[in-house]
Amino acid sequence: MAAGGSGEDAFQTFYTEVKQIEKRDSVLTSKQQIDRLLRPGASYFNLNPFEVLQIDPEATEEELKKRFRQLSILVHPDKNQDDADRAQQAFEAVDKAYKMLLEPEQKKKALDVIHAGKEYVEHMMSQKKKQLKKDGKPIDVEEDDPEMFRQAVYKQTMKLFAELEIKRKEREAKDMHERKRQREEEIETQERAKREREWQKNFEETRDGRVDSWRSFQAKGKTKKEKKNRTFLKPPKVKMEQRE
Repeated sequence: MAAGGSGEDAFQTFYTEVKQIEKRDSVLTSKQQIDRLLRPGASYFNLNPFEVLQIDPEATEEELKKRFRQLSILVHPDKNQDDADRAQQAFEAVDKAYKMLLEPEQKKKALDVIHAGKEYVEHMMSQKKKQLKKDGKPIDVEEDDPEMFRQAVYKQTMKLFAELEIKRKEREAKDMHERKRQREEEIETQERAKREREWQKNFEETRDGRVDSWRSFQAKGKTKKEKKNRTFLKPPKVKMEQRE
């Protein structure tokens, strides 16, 4: 329980800081926007394109374009030459979020995550109220407060975006490993085919030499056999005559 409480406290601190920054950002200063987009934890926060652009998910396309122009001008490196590197990173985050929301399929995925986060919170509220009613207690829960509800949805939505990003990276790593394995197999197949072609080429090039060697060997063998089987004429034996 202590670890869980510590985690909740840490998120509460993080959420409070986020809202404080967003409140300050109503002034729309360049430094504040750069700080917001690059603050600790931004790699996950910036997965939600609506949060990056600070725009309502139900905003029109015209409102989206207007908001993008505002933010892109504020964080553009040319406008922040004293902090050009960080400004470039912030600008890229804004540009990525904008392009994501211009793509219908990507925008739908982002909206699905947000709706899923909201539905999850509403479901948990319903479960809590059922349990409180069963226990004979008042069915008021902290998420009944609009600000606490928004906080809970924000937290759950950020978790969902993070989980999807982790899964995406895992799939990407798996696909990369599979492509590497297939490439290694292709290289091995090509090298094996190359060795076989070289062997066949050497075999063909030395065939005449092997045939000549075999013929020479056969010729030598035949000569030896002929010498072995050769017979010489022997002079007839002279019989001695017997005298009477």
